[in-house]
Amino acid sequence: MKKRIAMLWAVMLAISACLVSCSLDLPKETPTSYETITVKKQDIIVPVKFSARLKGQTDVTVSPQVSGQLMKICVIEGDQVEKGQTLFVIDQRDSQLELESAEANLQAAIAQEGNAKLEYESNKNLFEKKIVSRYMLDDSENSYKQAKASVAQARAKVDRARVNLGYCTITAPVAGLIGEIPVRSGDQVSPGMKLTILSGNRIMHAEFSLPESVLENAVADSINLREEGALHKLPEVYFVMKNGTEYGQKGRIISATGVVDASTGTIAAKASFPNPHGQLYSGIQGTVVMPYPEHDVMVIPQVAVVKLQDKQLVYKVQPDSTATSVTVTTEDAGNGQDFIVTSGLSVGDRIVTTGANNVHEGQKVLFPEVKSEK
Repeated sequence: MKKRIAMLWAVMLAISACLVSCSLDLPKETPTSYETITVKKQDIIVPVKFSARLKGQTDVTVSPQVSGQLMKICVIEGDQVEKGQTLFVIDQRDSQLELESAEANLQAAIAQEGNAKLEYESNKNLFEKKIVSRYMLDDSENSYKQAKASVAQARAKVDRARVNLGYCTITAPVAGLIGEIPVRSGDQVSPGMKLTILSGNRIMHAEFSLPESVLENAVADSINLREEGALHKLPEVYFVMKNGTEYGQKGRIISATGVVDASTGTIAAKASFPNPHGQLYSGIQGTVVMPYPEHDVMVIPQVAVVKLQDKQLVYKVQPDSTATSVTVTTEDAGNGQDFIVTSGLSVGDRIVTTGANNVHEGQKVLFPEVKSEK
């Protein structure tokens, strides 16, 4: 046993002597430089976002014009209908009887007019022969005029009865989508009662508030929003649903009021979106996004900014390769990757990007590259 232990020690000493004699070089640790960029100015497209609610171009409340019993509902909620399509039918019997009565009165009035005309023409001939007096001629003429007026009045009643009969069939005033129908067949309806809301959804309007900052930028770009065609100088906008889905059709801002709300500092605006396939519905909430160009601004990666409580810090590289923290103010560039620097940095400054969260004040962040020996 002692002999075996002695042999192991001898082997270990031999290996150690071999390593020393061969002068084996162990790998050395090489410091790595942090990633940095040089700050410069550039143009960037910033997506400006506005909370919005969709509304059909022509949301129409469908109401009856006459009273009666609702006999038939020809559509269901959610139906897409065309202009002129029948929606509701009201009991027509009373209106039909009124029309027939008015037509009969018209025929009687026409007959009375014919008799009055004959009497007037007869008295006119007799007056020329000095058989009847002026009084009889004037009296027959007045009777004739009165009969003509009665015909006109009866004809107007016929037209009114036909209109009322037409009101018994309620048709779609515009193409669109049927909303809630709060009535049922057999209900008694009257003028002014809401039967449904028809949303003209071929064109959808997104209503939102436009902040003063956008107005100021418009002024800077010499765009007067009140001038005819000025709104078309603004870039196209797109609509994003609450779940983040972007609607496939782009739109344009079509109106902006001329008064700034003192409490919010905004003006009411409206963007129009085509909706040929009926994918958008009235009442949907989402975001109107307007790509707005920012010119000659300093843009840095978001990873370069270290947030410390209410401050934003960036590590600037000094000539001796050490890092010094500087406080900056930024605006979101809207692309999820960059910030626009509004203060704290100057063009030409070199800053740490990737790894900025691991940097300490005065730490050396740049090291010379080690050249490999051939």
